[in-house]
Amino acid sequence: MRNDVTPSVIGFKGRGRLAVAALLAAVALGGCSMPLSEFGSTDASTARDSDGFLAVNALPAGREEKAMEPGERSKLEGELVAAREKQTAAAAAAVAAGSITANAAPPAAK
Repeated sequence: MRNDVTPSVIGFKGRGRLAVAALLAAVALGGCSMPLSEFGSTDASTARDSDGFLAVNALPAGREEKAMEPGERSKLEGELVAAREKQTAAAAAAVAAGSITANAAPPAAK
């Protein structure tokens, strides 16, 4: 006879499915949460997250100062290359003198 299944077992399966559905709904809706402070602002450039970063779709405000001139940029690049060569030479001299090992020296300039 197949009527030996008790109603409590049937009720448990129904409650289990309901609990799983409620848990999935809570997880799905939890991902949609937004801070309430963003609902009042319609200007995308002022929308920031809790760390102070701009929102993903917001563009930063335009710069007030001009970009670096090409001559100034090449001068700074030259200074950086000279500093790198000086440090590489100093590291090579230290390795040659035996004060540091080759593994501790910075890589050679490219």
